[in-house]
Amino acid sequence: MSGHNKWSTIKRKKGANDAKRGKIFTKIIKEIIISAKEGGGDPETNARLRLAIQNAKGANMPKDNIERAIKKAVGSDSDNYVETSFEGYGPGGIAVFTECLTDNNNRTVASVRAAYNKHGGKLGTNGSLSSLFDRKGVFTISKEVTLPDDFELELIDAGAQEFEEDDDILTITCDIVDFGNVNKKLNELGIEPEDAGLKRIPNMTRTLDIESARKLMKFIEVLEDDDDVQNVYHNLEITDELADELEK
Repeated sequence: MSGHNKWSTIKRKKGANDAKRGKIFTKIIKEIIISAKEGGGDPETNARLRLAIQNAKGANMPKDNIERAIKKAVGSDSDNYVETSFEGYGPGGIAVFTECLTDNNNRTVASVRAAYNKHGGKLGTNGSLSSLFDRKGVFTISKEVTLPDDFELELIDAGAQEFEEDDDILTITCDIVDFGNVNKKLNELGIEPEDAGLKRIPNMTRTLDIESARKLMKFIEVLEDDDDVQNVYHNLEITDELADELEK
């Protein structure tokens, strides 16, 4: 989990500039649109939309942007996004799982394939990485948030399994079946995560030398900069030494 946590922290720091923030907003808006289109525009009855709005607030997205995305989703001119994923190996033989939301699958396939070809990766078939990643509920909370004294015990009772601190972020993980219970408990405690969702966590990690890791991370950043890409997961172990290098 630590490698995933460190990479998330690095991405968070790099995402502070306006250009990166704009891309983050684009991805969140697409999630809001597909959530509202599939389950309706009322977050009270649409759990996926409720979570998407929660994440939008965690990213400091203006309320008007959120409302416009919902209205667009339930309107007649809504974009028709579909979910798709790609599995393969990046530079150094590191497993890479990419989740996308797209309104043009041919464009997305071509873009992802080009990234793999250019950076020395190899696309695999869907399901080829299923044994390397576990689906877990993951919540990230800013340490600036005041937490009650019995915070961890309350969440453990709700199903939380792991608490990990890294810089100014607290990351909580749970089994996929307990995600709703943990999210509900956080709401009851008045704690709003910066991000919450079902993530793919590697159950086995690999290490690379610094230069090879830099090549891999360049490849991953290219994927993440694609507007059709929502999430990219990998099984590289981000050591403290590597984290320091990647932050430079």
